[in-house]
Amino acid sequence: MAIVRVRQHVNPLARKYQTPANALEFEKVYTQPHQPLHLDIGCARGRFLLKMSQIETNWNFLGLEIREPLVVEANHLRSQLGLTNLYYLFCNVNNSLQSLLSSLPTGTLQRVTIQFPDPWFKTRHAKRRIVQQQLVAELAGYLAPGGIVFLQSDIEFVAAEMRDRFAENLAFERVGTEEWLTENPLPVATEREIATQHKGEPVYRAVFVKKNTAP
Repeated sequence: MAIVRVRQHVNPLARKYQTPANALEFEKVYTQPHQPLHLDIGCARGRFLLKMSQIETNWNFLGLEIREPLVVEANHLRSQLGLTNLYYLFCNVNNSLQSLLSSLPTGTLQRVTIQFPDPWFKTRHAKRRIVQQQLVAELAGYLAPGGIVFLQSDIEFVAAEMRDRFAENLAFERVGTEEWLTENPLPVATEREIATQHKGEPVYRAVFVKKNTAP
């Protein structure tokens, strides 16, 4: 299968990405819709979730990506492999998360990953970054108590901004006392993570847990 070439940077504020995605019919997407759900925001080509879904067969996995050709490619590979606990969806997460998760079986969203998002270095482009206060609040509303959020980036200020946004929300509690986690707590590394470590460069990681009681 040929590798799909797409633009690396996509402006989520562009007009073409302003139509929210519809609610997802989880009972049609997954064979076992009530299994715990792992949501990967900004899944790119989806190889991380592809491996995770084969390791943790008692979980469902949902990858969200704004670059539609990558989603088409990833779902084609998923279908070829016959994986019934994995699905990829094209959407702009910053205006679609609420509607997407509105039909989610209660208590099933138990893990969220946001890994190496587009940094949008310029201050005037900060609104284009994935982790905004609204996204954190929406995740707080759907993540099951005790569920985790795993964040990582090879750009320190991006990791710090994501970490701070979750720390500001009273529904979340940070795991650990060190500034950054030294190890990835998940059994699969992303392609970007592997490449960064091979270059001897640092990866900045943080984990948050959804509190068991409402703030």
